[in-house]
Amino acid sequence: MLVVFLGTPEFAVPTLEALIAAGHQLAAVYTQPDRPKGRGNQLSQSPVKEAAARHGLLVLQPEQIRRPENTAALSELKPDVMVVVGYGQIIPQSIIDIPKHGILNVHASLLPKYRGAAPIQWAIANGESETGITIMQIDSGLDTGDMLLHRRTFIGLHETAPELAARMAEEGANLLIETLRRIENGTALREKQDDSEASYAPILKKEDGLILWTRPAREIYNRLRGFTPWPGAYTQFRGQQLQVIRAIPHPHSLNTPSGTMQTDRRRLFVSCGSGSTLELLEVQMQGKKRMATVDFLNGYPIAPNEQLGGNK
Repeated sequence: MLVVFLGTPEFAVPTLEALIAAGHQLAAVYTQPDRPKGRGNQLSQSPVKEAAARHGLLVLQPEQIRRPENTAALSELKPDVMVVVGYGQIIPQSIIDIPKHGILNVHASLLPKYRGAAPIQWAIANGESETGITIMQIDSGLDTGDMLLHRRTFIGLHETAPELAARMAEEGANLLIETLRRIENGTALREKQDDSEASYAPILKKEDGLILWTRPAREIYNRLRGFTPWPGAYTQFRGQQLQVIRAIPHPHSLNTPSGTMQTDRRRLFVSCGSGSTLELLEVQMQGKKRMATVDFLNGYPIAPNEQLGGNK
């Protein structure tokens, strides 16, 4: 098939590579414009652009793909199908109507659950034990189109968002190739989504990483796993932001108010909601390097009944 690919993050790269390996012809690769990154604000290319360049593919980076001149350029390519994986822009109906077989999206959830921009992160944060990949036909709604194929996958008890994303990216690539095969031989079947079962996974915000110590330890831990690396999980310690890099729920209750710290043989525990406890393993003070808890305690001895979260 003649394919136009639209994608930006690392998650999209395995699908692009799989399309090439399967012998599909890539008419063009669309990705987000280069953006300033790091302390030097140097322009950084997207992972998809880097992958496309390695294969000598045509790369286009419009600020707004919906502009008439971009729609016209896409129409001139006459693609059989378009594939979208984390592109980062809304696709208007004028573009949806261009390809013969429409636009396919590799979505990282079992639709209609977790429609939206951050399905992997929210599935982990909400404590789900499984999720999956859905190949969906894009329509004008937010992840509301017909489903063509889906595949379930487990979520490891301690798996983080980047770890799960790496696995699902490969699974999504394979499922997309199988979907195209079925479209080519006329065996692809569409299934309507049940909107009554829909849930949403909105784009992450900085405040999502704020730890509320009144939550149970397992819930805090799940959010830490889901929101790694950004926005992470952070709290207040002596008037400064303290990032919790690694932690693990502990089976014993401290019987102290939520947010209260307690040390035991150079280990640091925090009381959480429902009588639960979280052990902090690695932290990072604002403006400092990340450090193991034992090193943190050497530099910041904990006073009796001292609390995290802005409390005295």
